[in-house]
Amino acid sequence: MRAAVIETPGKLSVTTVPDPEPGPGEVVVEVDACGICGTDIHIVDGDFAPAPYPIVPGHEFAGRVAALGYGVTSLRVGDAVAVDPSLFCGSCHYCALGRGNLCEDWNAIGNTRDGACAEYALAPAANCHRLPEGVTAARAALIEPLSCAVRGFDRLPRRLGEHYLIYGAGTMGLLMAQLARRGGATSVSVVDLNEERLEVAERLGADATATSAEALHARHGWEVVVDCTGVVAAIEDGLGRVRPGGTFQQFGVAPGEATASFSPFRVYNEEITIVGSMAVLHSYSRAVELMGSGAVDADTMISDAFPLDSYEDAVRKFRAGTGRKLQILPNSTPESQDGTR
Repeated sequence: MRAAVIETPGKLSVTTVPDPEPGPGEVVVEVDACGICGTDIHIVDGDFAPAPYPIVPGHEFAGRVAALGYGVTSLRVGDAVAVDPSLFCGSCHYCALGRGNLCEDWNAIGNTRDGACAEYALAPAANCHRLPEGVTAARAALIEPLSCAVRGFDRLPRRLGEHYLIYGAGTMGLLMAQLARRGGATSVSVVDLNEERLEVAERLGADATATSAEALHARHGWEVVVDCTGVVAAIEDGLGRVRPGGTFQQFGVAPGEATASFSPFRVYNEEITIVGSMAVLHSYSRAVELMGSGAVDADTMISDAFPLDSYEDAVRKFRAGTGRKLQILPNSTPESQDGTR
C-alpha cells in the first residue's frame, strides 16, 4: 500500500509499505479521511519524544472496515467507522484507577504506532466506532479532536450561565467554543492573532472575538478561561483574566521545557482553580454521538483536503497557519476531495 512515512525527523516521503495484517481482535481500516494535527508536526520535527522512526503519522481518522482478525464479531467488512487511536496497557497503576490517558505504557495509533496517512490502517476492533447515519468520513475524522474537547469539559467544574474566554481559534479552540455554547454558557469569547480564524469563530457562534483579551473590555473577567494555544504569553495573559472563584484550563500543548509565571497569592486568595486536560478518556463514544447529533459544525471547520501524494504540501500549509482543519484523503483522487466516496 501507499503511505506517508516520516523516515527520521525532518525527512518525509510517500512510498510503498507492506499491507497491514490484522491479528486477533484487530481490523484493517481502509482510510477515507485523516486529519493533520499539531502533534503530527511535532513528530515531523522530532519534538514528540514517544515517537519511533520511521513511522506513518495520522491519528484522526475514519474509513471502512476492510479485513477482520480472528475473534472479531462486533464489526463487519464494509462498516463505516471512526477510530479511537488511544492504546492503553490496562494494567498499570493509572489504568487500574481508570485514568488510561496517564498510562505508564501509553501508546497511540499514529503517534507511537503506524497511523492512518496511508491507504490502510491497523486498529483494535474495540477502538472502532460505527458512524451514525449522515456522518461523512470527513466529519468523522474530526471525532478524535472532538473527543479531546469532551474530555476537556469533563475536567471543568461547569455551571450554567457562565462566561467563557477561549485562547486560540484553531481546531481545538473552535470545538471548545461550540461545546461551551451547547453546554449552557451565557457568552463565549475567542481570542486569536489570526483575524481570518476569528471570522470562522463568529460564524460558529462566538459572541465576541478579538486579537487580544484587552480589546474585549470585560471589566470583571471570565468564570472559565481555556488556553488552546500552548503559547506561554497567552497562558500568562489568560491566568490573569479569570474571575475570583473561576477556572483556568490548560488545554493547549506547550513545549515540555516551557514555564509560565503566575501569582500564587492570587490563586490562593481568589480561589482560582487550575486544571489540565490531556487527550482522550472515556469520551470517544460521546464524541461520536455529538457528531451524529450535529452538535458541532464540522463542515465549516474543514478547509482543505489533499491526496496522499500531497502530504508534504499539507504540512507546509499547516505550518503557514492558513486554512482550518486540513485532511488527507488517502484513497481519493485529486479530482475527488470532498471527504466522501
